[in-house]
Amino acid sequence: MTIRPLLFCSIAQIIALTIAVPALAAPEAADPAAGQRFTEQCKGKETFDDPAPPVRIYGNVWYVGTCNVTVLLLTSPKGHVLVDSATAEAAPQIIANIRTAGFDPKDVRWIVSSHEHFDHVGGLAFMKKATGAKVVARDEAAAIFRSGKVSPADPQVQEIHGFDPVKPDRVMKAGQTLRAGPLRLTMLATPGHTEGSTSWTWQSCAGDDCRKFTYLDSISALQLGTYRFSANPERVAMFRQTFNAIDKMDCGIVLTPHPGVSAMAQRMAGTEPLYEEEDCRVIVKSARARLDTALLP
Repeated sequence: MTIRPLLFCSIAQIIALTIAVPALAAPEAADPAAGQRFTEQCKGKETFDDPAPPVRIYGNVWYVGTCNVTVLLLTSPKGHVLVDSATAEAAPQIIANIRTAGFDPKDVRWIVSSHEHFDHVGGLAFMKKATGAKVVARDEAAAIFRSGKVSPADPQVQEIHGFDPVKPDRVMKAGQTLRAGPLRLTMLATPGHTEGSTSWTWQSCAGDDCRKFTYLDSISALQLGTYRFSANPERVAMFRQTFNAIDKMDCGIVLTPHPGVSAMAQRMAGTEPLYEEEDCRVIVKSARARLDTALLP
């Protein structure tokens, strides 16, 4: 897998659920032509808000985000789940992408999130109002959702802005499962990038071929302003505990809040495998190296 350096966004404890998946033929991207359109439209685009076309990734898993910020739509006959909401500026195009994909935004029942930064939850308040969906937050992130302010302990607090506050309709703990019709999403705690950093696992099927998915939240050590990890050993320990836990996980097909971290464009276009066994560990290896570099004098 081709992994670009981690550019943005990622303990107490991670709940490392390992759902055994039978040996199957390598999964294939659902719509390589749409993936190629995504690649062409997003070539050279670098902002969080650059519009991208929707792409069906596999089974009921759709990409409806921007060129550089992932938003996933997990569909079911009994209502859908939206994973992340991108920025406030991008939120209307996320709604448009849901419609273009052939779904009614009003059928979104729940919105879950990765971590509490504006590029992933900035559009949350808009999306809640536009869809009527209920918002889920992990217990460690709920206060930030309500305030819309960046945590004072966040390594990026000096240089990033907050977002429109939103009241969570449900607060969950790591290891709990969100049930929405036939959809089952299990919450994992992966703190470091933020205190409330959250990953999700679920199973999606293409016909009889069912696969485990992990939406692996950002685990990159990004210090801005005068913040230094060397002066914050508790944050370093948080990252290292997350790294160790992810190393032990059976991640299945890995998707990430910034698509470049897990080569999602190439995977959706079918030019790289949708699944490789070491995907999680490749991402962790890069994240460890970044943290080690940040700790250098």
